Amino acid sequence: MSDLIASWVDGVPLKSVPVDDRGLQYGDGVFETILVRSGTARFLEAHMARLRRGLAVLGISFTDEAALRADVVEALRIAPSLAILKIIVTRGSRTVRGYAPRGEGAARRIAMLWETEAPAGVDQGVTVHVPAMRVSDSPRLAGIKHLNRLENVMAAAESLGGSAFETLLLDRREEVVSGAASNLFAVRGTNLLTPRLDRAGVAGIVRGVVLREAPRLGFAVTEQTLTLGDLIGADAVFLTNARIGVVPVRHVGEHPIRMSEIVMTLRTRIETLDA
Repeated sequence: MSDLIASWVDGVPLKSVPVDDRGLQYGDGVFETILVRSGTARFLEAHMARLRRGLAVLGISFTDEAALRADVVEALRIAPSLAILKIIVTRGSRTVRGYAPRGEGAARRIAMLWETEAPAGVDQGVTVHVPAMRVSDSPRLAGIKHLNRLENVMAAAESLGGSAFETLLLDRREEVVSGAASNLFAVRGTNLLTPRLDRAGVAGIVRGVVLREAPRLGFAVTEQTLTLGDLIGADAVFLTNARIGVVPVRHVGEHPIRMSEIVMTLRTRIETLDA
């Protein structure tokens, strides 16, 4: 289920933005996808911190965080027991056409509330598709959740019609970046390994929670280069994102992946957290 419940543009109930909005024109903005559970926006402060980092990288001046938080409160007021809240901040509209952000205009905030359901059957492990497409490096934008997601769209499109739960992203060095909509970890003994995100990819919120919580559970975490071979030979592999939490991987392409109690321990721990 993925039904739009409500949306707001600069605090006004609307389902459209001006045609000259730079987020629409150029993908000039950032976004956050937040799981709402029983009226609580999970990991909200981490999401807001990443939003601010992204805006700073793009050089977007945003002075309406208080108003955005009021939009969040309004969304939570009407949210069902499980929902997705997506917030977007674009550079807004400008009086001068072109890539360079010249001319007057304020940043624009958008909030959308979607009904959702918990993913079914994921405790038994999911399949990750390995696409032919390879993603490019973009160190200046690495880690932030900017609106330019065409590589993710094209990679995910390769798995349409199949049974894969997620699509793997590899770069041109054949190194693992992430999933199209998730981050990825490999388990080796009691060590968790996850790709560095200094050249591409998004620093996911639940990825950050795993980096924080794993040592508290006695597991070491290392950010390092990973290849497809590293995943296939791992003791376990799992995905993370705000909607799914921690999900074990059972197959990478046609390659079976072992299951581990470590993954389920992490999944259980993170399901108890909202911050």
